[in-house]
Amino acid sequence: MAIILGIDPGSRVTGYGVINFVQGRSEYISSGCIRMQGASLPEKLKQIFSGVSEIIERWSPQEFAIEEVFMARNADSALKLGQARGAAIVAAVMQGLPVSEYAARKVKQAVVGNGGAEKAQVQHMVQSLLSLPGKPQSDAADALAIALCHAHTCQGLIRVAGSTSSRRGRIR
Repeated sequence: MAIILGIDPGSRVTGYGVINFVQGRSEYISSGCIRMQGASLPEKLKQIFSGVSEIIERWSPQEFAIEEVFMARNADSALKLGQARGAAIVAAVMQGLPVSEYAARKVKQAVVGNGGAEKAQVQHMVQSLLSLPGKPQSDAADALAIALCHAHTCQGLIRVAGSTSSRRGRIR
């Protein structure tokens, strides 16, 4: 494993988080937000694509993780979120990155231990896990949590693949 880019997509603000994950340890590299300007959705999608492309070029991640679409109360919001995800995914695929997708509940479970955790709890745990001096902005914290979830998921899969036997459903 190596450098992971996590993306928390949004049509107004898209959070990003970059971590280095080596031998079971996560190290903070960068995080922030891509804030969309303008009113038209196509222009916002272009900004997401360009912003994610720039982040990929700057940090050269080997892995890309993004939050799955969740069904919001408002179908229009869910469609816009899906399009924002699409713009970010295309930026990753154009750079040859493998794409992994995670449900919000799985991300919260991996980072906080509770799939129904509040945003403040995610911020606190991301700050603690990455030894940050302060709480990251909410969208950036979510993106870092997605990157951490991906790192932990891959580490678990590597452990399972390396196991030699199982007993009563437990891997040894």
